[in-house]
Amino acid sequence: MVEQVRKYIAKHNMLSKSDRIVAGISGGADSICLLCVLLELRGGYDLEITAVHVHHGLRGAAADADEAYVRKFCADRQVPLRVFHVDVRALARRQGWSLEEAGREARREAFAETLRECAGTRIALAHHRDDNVETVLMNLARGTGLRGLGGMLPVNPPYIRPLLGVKREEIENYLKEKNIGYCIDATNLEDAYTRNRLRNFVIPCMEREINGRFSDHVQETAEQMRDLQEYVEQQTEILYREGVIEDEGECLIPEKVYGAAPKALRPYLIHRALCRAAGRSRDIEAVHVRLVEELFQKQTGRRTSLPYGLEARRCYEGVRIGACGREENQTLLPGMEAGPEVSCRVFACEGMPETFSENPYTKWFDYDIIKSNLAIRNRMPGDCIVIGRSGGTQKIKKYFIDRKVPERMRDEIWLVAEGSQILWIVGYRQSRRYQVTERTKRILEISINGEKKSGRILPYTGWIPDVE
Repeated sequence: MVEQVRKYIAKHNMLSKSDRIVAGISGGADSICLLCVLLELRGGYDLEITAVHVHHGLRGAAADADEAYVRKFCADRQVPLRVFHVDVRALARRQGWSLEEAGREARREAFAETLRECAGTRIALAHHRDDNVETVLMNLARGTGLRGLGGMLPVNPPYIRPLLGVKREEIENYLKEKNIGYCIDATNLEDAYTRNRLRNFVIPCMEREINGRFSDHVQETAEQMRDLQEYVEQQTEILYREGVIEDEGECLIPEKVYGAAPKALRPYLIHRALCRAAGRSRDIEAVHVRLVEELFQKQTGRRTSLPYGLEARRCYEGVRIGACGREENQTLLPGMEAGPEVSCRVFACEGMPETFSENPYTKWFDYDIIKSNLAIRNRMPGDCIVIGRSGGTQKIKKYFIDRKVPERMRDEIWLVAEGSQILWIVGYRQSRRYQVTERTKRILEISINGEKKSGRILPYTGWIPDVE
């Protein structure tokens, strides 16, 4: 199996001479195998390896035993080890995430911190072929494009997945032959998580009832989709570089360029422009691409709101993507014909405040939880708000229905939004995700005094000031 992994690493150019590898080691079969294989390959590449173990604080004594095993395993092989203890349940509650999301974020942070500390060049993860099959099926069930059908990337700098080409069965056989033990996470046998249900029921059923090589075929298709995605991205980059105009933070997609582009590449061209204007790709989704596509069929002057305080505007030349209200003077906001008067301030906080503002149109938020620019706008598809103490979310549409808000009023209610996450339904309720707690260090105060006076309601980008 080691030779198989060596060839897979070479095929995808995963390693270079003298790489410093940060390896995620949970103690399970996959990660223990990963570390053993890297150690076998260490001499040929002159690798430096540092292991990272994250204790999630979820499984009590079992998690403690996993940590103890990893500590001994690494000590016996003289592998440097960093151990992180994270209260994942608290993190999930604080951020409004699921336990799975919070666990992934905790691991990312631990890997990134270790990479910085040891001047690392790669982060090695232990995902294998069967994990990838599960990922493709999950993406397909939720709705996906080419990227999702390609599953996990073998290389996504700084991450590498050396075991992505081998099966779980091959990993277990390797450890058995080497007489190497590993920890067993009992939660992998439970059916509470979607991935476990695919692993324990759907895939075995497909292989038993439909085709014994089902997983092999999914993996082969995923590889073809990744190759196709790479080609599409190359062609999109050529189109973008030759046709899209960037100017002072805005992206103009000329109508002639868009019309001449192959139909299959148009969504990718728009997505590239949206990501460039936003400076990131997270929360840029298919619904936002479709909104921009529709503008090409509308008259000059029409516009649509987008995440990160962006908007797309139909202009004579094509569609321009940039900050909301870019064409208006931002200092005239309080006097806009159809906008609210908004004031923001940030101030330091030590512990839970004894009192909060009683003004229903002034709210306080945990400033350090906010990761991007806020927008004060009306509802958009996909908007949701955290309403439960456990981090449960509700779509804004359903919230309005449950509160019996008249349909004619729903598009006129102001929302304070970070992407599709709603901090505050003005005049109604505040998200629990951003609430001030005893852990809050800085408070963002937002005061809104305004209503629709005449004409249509325009979006407003809320630029947050520095702490006082």
